[in-house]
Amino acid sequence: MKWNALKKEITVMLALVVFLASAISAPAAHAVSASSSFILLYIDKAEAFVNEEQVHLDAPSTIINGSTYVPAKFLGDTMGFKVEWNNDSRTIQMTPPGYNIVLDADHKTVTTNGTDTPFNSVAAIVNGKLLVKLTWLADYMGAKYTYNNELRRVEIVHFKTPEGIYIDQDSNSRPVAKFATAKPTYRLGEPVKYLDLSYDPDAEGIASFDWVGKQEAFFKPGKYPVTLTVKDGHGHESKLFKSYVTVVNESYLSEVEYPIYMTPVGSFIKSDWGTIWSHFNDLPLLPRKVTEVPGRTLLVSDSPEEFTEKGILYQDKINGKARLYADHINGTQQKMTMAIFATNNTDKPVTIKTTNKGEVYPSVYANLIGSEASVDFLLNNVYTDQMTVAPHETYVYAKLPDFYPGQGVNLFYDVETDGELQMSFAVTDQKLTSNTVKELPLLAFNGHVRGTFPVSEIKWDIDAANFAKTSVLTIGDNKTDPFVKGYDVMRKQNVENGGNYGVVYKIHTDKPRKMAVMIMARGGVFKGPFKINGEIIPVPYSGVITAFDGMEVLARTTGTEDALDIEFTPPAGSAFPIDLIFYPLDDKK
Repeated sequence: MKWNALKKEITVMLALVVFLASAISAPAAHAVSASSSFILLYIDKAEAFVNEEQVHLDAPSTIINGSTYVPAKFLGDTMGFKVEWNNDSRTIQMTPPGYNIVLDADHKTVTTNGTDTPFNSVAAIVNGKLLVKLTWLADYMGAKYTYNNELRRVEIVHFKTPEGIYIDQDSNSRPVAKFATAKPTYRLGEPVKYLDLSYDPDAEGIASFDWVGKQEAFFKPGKYPVTLTVKDGHGHESKLFKSYVTVVNESYLSEVEYPIYMTPVGSFIKSDWGTIWSHFNDLPLLPRKVTEVPGRTLLVSDSPEEFTEKGILYQDKINGKARLYADHINGTQQKMTMAIFATNNTDKPVTIKTTNKGEVYPSVYANLIGSEASVDFLLNNVYTDQMTVAPHETYVYAKLPDFYPGQGVNLFYDVETDGELQMSFAVTDQKLTSNTVKELPLLAFNGHVRGTFPVSEIKWDIDAANFAKTSVLTIGDNKTDPFVKGYDVMRKQNVENGGNYGVVYKIHTDKPRKMAVMIMARGGVFKGPFKINGEIIPVPYSGVITAFDGMEVLARTTGTEDALDIEFTPPAGSAFPIDLIFYPLDDKK
């Protein structure tokens, strides 16, 4: 390349460097060209260029083991840091801003701010001159570089440390706090996008941020101050940076709408009770078609819920598909065992298969065991367990872990039989045998749910494609959602499944519009899962909620989905009714 052409190329590149430097430095009035350098180094050639000046090197750049090594003394002189030989210690000291680097060729070590690195991994002595690996040194000297393979040339852009940046006593620079917003103005309730522009002159990165006044959105017009300070890994704090968010008097989202549109699925929308009640009371019902799905008998054993003696909690016959559901608390003063017995009173063997189940270890936390058993059951794992009960024999179908006074258990079992079996839910403090059922008394009813019900699944086909106003589906109120009717064979009377425990709700809509689906625990304390298009959504993720706590976002749709499917079973220990709120979302621009 001829000199005039090369000089022209350097001039163009340098102009670009100056432009870039002026674009990122502050204030703009400072002279930038004096604080930047453009350096060209040619592999195995002594000629080099600094800005437009041609220089001659004592030691040219070279390639060692596939890496580019550059002359340390030349770069130090050019970039303004010390590179000098200490004859007493026979070491070379380099001091890029914020660093003290000691290279010891005799002992094959490089010590950077007290941390050792093998000498041969970053440095080499070639013809008595120190060369250092470019990729290593660039991190310390605050430079950007590229390698032009065609020209076998290293191109380095270096910005000197700006004047006024404070250097601490440990030779480490303060970081610089800086940010901007993506737009000059924002509307009421419009998400503010903050662009973090903070940096560390030592290239160590930012360790922590301290914002004051930063909000996701603002709901009143005005000019809002926001400040930022940052710290580096050494704990050095930047100067405070202050800017403003300007909010114009034009509506985007209200305070009520904002979390419904913006919070992630599974998030909790907290608000005061008055605000929630005024916006979500007396909502219209979402249109639906209700189908009670027959074919699987439901046995519910929940009374006595808290037993105080051993005995049979509930007992009835099944034949074909059935669901066994139990929820009990140990009200005795000793460890108890709970089991489900299968008795074959026929003359033929009967096989019982388990197709799904929900189990939980005993706990004193009623909401927890109800929620976790429901999660286990809604997962719909594949089970192939089966047992064959001989004629006129009694086998233990399921034995639960022993539970202590005050602890409770909750369980679901979906089963299929090829004949009639009598199923008995029992508790005892004795060893389980085939005669246990015959030896135990029938325990008295004490007001909770107990009985056999013909329905264990309710299907709701809803129209969530065309509604325009916030609407609701209520579960467990015995009005819009009637309790399933059944029969208690032990008391010989008609009963209803208050709360529809053990029943699975399957809610389906085709082509849902863009919307948010939320839950409000209107009846009291609630904890339980929903299954949304195959994904388990805990409500809440931890603890429990009530209507006074707000709502949780269960799902959002975009308006492009083929369907929305929600599965739910009322968790033991939770209060009802609950509301599913369907909130139509508009496209916001």
